[in-house]
Amino acid sequence: MGAMTKTTLYLPVDLQRALRDEAKRSGKSQAELVREALTRFLRARGRPQPASIGIAADGALAGRDSEDWLRESWGEHRD
Repeated sequence: MGAMTKTTLYLPVDLQRALRDEAKRSGKSQAELVREALTRFLRARGRPQPASIGIAADGALAGRDSEDWLRESWGEHRD
């Protein structure tokens, strides 16, 4: 399983009781149940996507159109 570090969790009494009861029923440790639950939760959420910055923040401009937008909006400035 790899290296581990100790973490302290503060749980409501009813949640801790349910965790303890499930550990007894399943024959697994409370820590193992918490690791499994956190792993499933985090995998289901997926990796965060970077937030769009600037011109595409409103969704009006697709990434594939950004270079055309730059050419039209900024153009080549000649003095």
